[in-house]
Amino acid sequence: MQESKDIAALRLRLHEIQVEHRDLDEIIERLTQFPPHDDLMLRRLKKRKLLLKDRIAILERLIEPDVPA
Repeated sequence: MQESKDIAALRLRLHEIQVEHRDLDEIIERLTQFPPHDDLMLRRLKKRKLLLKDRIAILERLIEPDVPA
């Protein structure tokens, strides 16, 4: 029972991070389309986006681990 609650919590967190990642992608796209843009802010947003991508991968592995056949 506790394991299913843990998985549900992981799935919820995964969804939240995916939404934030998508939002950052849109923000970065808009900033690059309409100069002048703040290079420092763009670098920080891209760094945050990469961090979120790594967290997404970790959560996906926790939810559905690769089990050798």
